[in-house]
Amino acid sequence: MTKPLFIFEMANNHMGDTAHGVAIIRAIHEACQGFDFDFAFKLQYRDLDSFIHPSFKGREDVKYVKRFEETRLATEQFATLLAAMRDCGFKTVCTPFDEASVDLIEAQGIEVIKIASCSLTDWPLLERIARTDKPIVASTAGATPEDVDNVVSFFLHRSKQLTLMHCVAEYPTPDENLHIARIEALRTRYPEVRIGFSTHESPDKTEPVMLALAKGARVFEKHVGLPTERYALNAYSANPAQVRQWLAAAQRAEVLCGSEAWPAATKAEAESLHSLRRGVYLTRQVATREAVDGSAVCFAFPAIPGQITANQWSKYCHHIAVQPLTAGRPLLGSDVEIHHEREQIHAAVTAVRKLLKDGNIVVPGKSDLEISHHYGMERFGEFGLIMVTVVNREYCKKLIAMLPGQTHPEQLHYKKEETFVVLHGKLTLWLDGVQHEAEPGDVITVQRGVKHKFFSPGGVVFEEISSTHFSDDSIYTDPAIAANTHRKTLLTHWL
Repeated sequence: MTKPLFIFEMANNHMGDTAHGVAIIRAIHEACQGFDFDFAFKLQYRDLDSFIHPSFKGREDVKYVKRFEETRLATEQFATLLAAMRDCGFKTVCTPFDEASVDLIEAQGIEVIKIASCSLTDWPLLERIARTDKPIVASTAGATPEDVDNVVSFFLHRSKQLTLMHCVAEYPTPDENLHIARIEALRTRYPEVRIGFSTHESPDKTEPVMLALAKGARVFEKHVGLPTERYALNAYSANPAQVRQWLAAAQRAEVLCGSEAWPAATKAEAESLHSLRRGVYLTRQVATREAVDGSAVCFAFPAIPGQITANQWSKYCHHIAVQPLTAGRPLLGSDVEIHHEREQIHAAVTAVRKLLKDGNIVVPGKSDLEISHHYGMERFGEFGLIMVTVVNREYCKKLIAMLPGQTHPEQLHYKKEETFVVLHGKLTLWLDGVQHEAEPGDVITVQRGVKHKFFSPGGVVFEEISSTHFSDDSIYTDPAIAANTHRKTLLTHWL
């Protein structure tokens, strides 16, 4: 359900008068016009012949016995009220207080069962409700977290559609006892359950429904009635005008809250932010197909329309000139091809984490990670490796990971000698053109001046132990690799 659902609780405000009950339904229907919400009307059922113990029947000194008996309606009268609800387009909801009332709910085709707070842990009643095929809304006033845990577990294990209502059983509820923050707590504790707000504050207050909606409630319940010369309204039930004010407040809150998604910036927002950003300006001439890197630009205010800004400039975003560019001019989006690599880098890091985990290989914290993409990230699945530098002093230790199907192109070193120890997976190596196969535990030494390349059929992690690594000591036999000035991506925070 995407729209908020508003449930109007008649309780005994029909006063035992069917015509008055119908008038309440129609008046509230009129109050709902123009609001894009879902609406429901709720009754309460008690089988008074069995619900009240014989020894208490007729007692006027017991408040609710007197109230229930004075406002008793027959089954046919409730059917008249249900017909009026359906005629007005309301969903039908009913709170049963005993098992016989659940039978009547099923017989009358009422759509939703509501469990009152006083019945939340009435397990005989819950057992009967659980045998129905109806969605369930349950109020939680006065309940402990353990009570609610047990009820949620009871219904979810029976695959029931459940809504929990934050509720305070004070009539009316003073502001300091509303505890609307509990809605957020319920959402966190029960993420698989829809959360709502059953409200008993003074009906002229609209702030609570706005706060409840902002906290994530999607179902709202309020007692309603229709004051007349014959029937007064209690202190916590809303009249039609108050209902309309309540709905208007909820509508305004929904507009103010907006979406939980991250929408694109509005045109006005984007223009405002762009006007305050630094633009990218060229500091030297750039030839067609040349990479526009940090050596060719500066960042300065203001940015003109269409100009690339400092916010769009990152190590994961590379710019290739599509035409000759002169110094001093702004760098426009139309001047360059833009290659975005963030998703590819993230995928590579995720894959190497999995390799390390599969090999049960512990990596020292805060180790730098180097992604070698000899022919660019677009061909990283074919050529490349991922390297973790553990130490690089007079001696050097690195962990090298290659993904399934990757080849490291042929290279040689004049300054360093290195030894490989395979830790996980299989590795194929060529040393001066001679092929070797290596498995976990194998040790291979590559002497200075020996041309070497390697391939991983199914993913591999191996340790490289060597003398000091020098950045200018990796000599590739393919000159295209040396010509690629952007063949490495360095990451510090990746574990």
